Amino acid sequence: MTATLPAADITAARPDAATLKGHWIDDWRPEDREFWEAGGKKIAKRNLIFSIFSEHIGFSVWSLWSVMVLFLGPQYGFDPAQKFLLTAVPTLVGAALRIPYTFAVAKFGGRNWTIVSASLLLIPSVLMSFMIQPGVEYNTLLILAALAGVGGGNFASSMANINAFYPDRLKGWALGINAGGGNIGVPAVQLVGLFVLAVFGADNPGLVAGIYIPLIVLAALGSAIYMDNLTQARNEKGGMRAAAKEGHTWIMSVLYIGTFGSFIGFGFAFGQVLQVQFAETFNTPIKAAYLTFLGPLLGSLIRPFGGALADKLGGAKVTFVNFLAMAVGASIVLFAAQQRSLPLYLVGFITLFILSGLGNGSTYKMIPAIFKQKYAGDEPRARRVSGAVIGIAGAIGAVGGVLVNLAFRQSFLTYKDADAAYMAFIGFYALCVLITWVVYLRPAARTKIAV
Repeated sequence: MTATLPAADITAARPDAATLKGHWIDDWRPEDREFWEAGGKKIAKRNLIFSIFSEHIGFSVWSLWSVMVLFLGPQYGFDPAQKFLLTAVPTLVGAALRIPYTFAVAKFGGRNWTIVSASLLLIPSVLMSFMIQPGVEYNTLLILAALAGVGGGNFASSMANINAFYPDRLKGWALGINAGGGNIGVPAVQLVGLFVLAVFGADNPGLVAGIYIPLIVLAALGSAIYMDNLTQARNEKGGMRAAAKEGHTWIMSVLYIGTFGSFIGFGFAFGQVLQVQFAETFNTPIKAAYLTFLGPLLGSLIRPFGGALADKLGGAKVTFVNFLAMAVGASIVLFAAQQRSLPLYLVGFITLFILSGLGNGSTYKMIPAIFKQKYAGDEPRARRVSGAVIGIAGAIGAVGGVLVNLAFRQSFLTYKDADAAYMAFIGFYALCVLITWVVYLRPAARTKIAV
C-alpha cells in the first residue's frame, strides 16, 4: 500500500497522515514552501531524528576497533603495525559498502533499508562481545574487524535518504546535522571504552561491544515505527551510472578524502598514535582513552556548522579556507612531534579534528549545489545525480581513513615515528586547496558554476 499527500489536502491532513499506510509517501515536494510548512517539514524532521540515531549507532560499531586496540595489551602479543591494520580493515570494508548501501535506498526505500542496516550491526557486536580475549588468533581479530565495517555503510544510505527529504535551501543544515549526529558515534564509543576501562578494567573488552546490542535493537525498532520511504527516491534509478560520468563526482570525492578521510582516519588512529608517539606518558590504555574521544567529539559537533556556514557563504569558499587551515594544523602537529611537545601536539591534532568536521559539512553542501546549477530546470535529475554522488564521495572519502592508518603504520615501520605521515597529510591538504581554487573559485570557474 502507498499513500499520497495531494496539494489540496495537505493543509487539512495531519502531518503523519501520509505515512499510515505502508510507510510509503507518493507525493513529496519539499521545494514547495506551502507543502513544506503544512506538514512536510514535520515528516522530514521525524525521519531525520531516527536516521541520526541509527547512523550514530552504525558509526559507533564501525569505530569499535579504535577502542578495542587499546585493550590489546602485552598479553595479546600484537605490535603497533598489527594494531594499525586492525583499525584500517573496518575502515576499508565500511568504505566499500557505502556504494551498495546508497543503491539500497533507491531499491528498497530509506526506511526499509535503515531497518536492515541497523539489524546487521548485531552480527559484529554479538561476536565481539565474547570472542576478544588473550590467546585469540590475529586472523580471528581481522575477521571481527572486517565485520565491524558494516557500520560504515550506514552513513551513505542515511545521507542519500535525508538528501531526498529536504529542500535545497536546507540541505547544508540537514545533511550536516545528520552526518554530525552520526559522526558523534566515534567519540561516543570511545567514551564507552573509557567507562569500561575505568570501571571494569582492561580485561573486559567484550563489554564495549555488548553495551551496543540493546541500542541496535532500539535503532531498528525506531526506524520501523517512525521512518518513511519516498516513492520518488525509489523511482529515481540510474543515478550511479550518471554520477560516474560526471567529472565533479571524482573531484568532490578527492576533497572528501581530505575532510572525512582525515576525520575517520584520525579518529581510529589517535589513541594508538598517542601510545606510540608519547609512550612514556600514555603507558596504560586508560590514560590514552581519556583523550581519544575529545577530537572526534568536537569534529562531530561542528560539522553542522560547516554545512550552515556553507549555506550562507558558499561551500567552495568555506572548503578552500578550511583546507588552508588544515595544512597549518598538520604543520603544527609535525612541529610538536619533532619537539616532543605534548600540549602543542594535542592542540594541533584537536584543531585538525575540528577543521575536518567543518570541511565535512561544507563539501557535502557543495554536491547538491553543483548539480542544482548544472541541471537547472531538471530538478529530478539534479536530485538523482547528487544523491548518487553523495554515496560515491562518501565511499571514496572513507578510503581516506584507510590511507591515514596505513600512512601511520608505514611511517612507524620505516622511521619509528609519524613525521613522514604528517608531511604526507600536509601535501595532500595543499593539493585540495589547489583543486578547490582551480575548479570552483577562480574567476573562469565561477562563470561556469557557483557553489
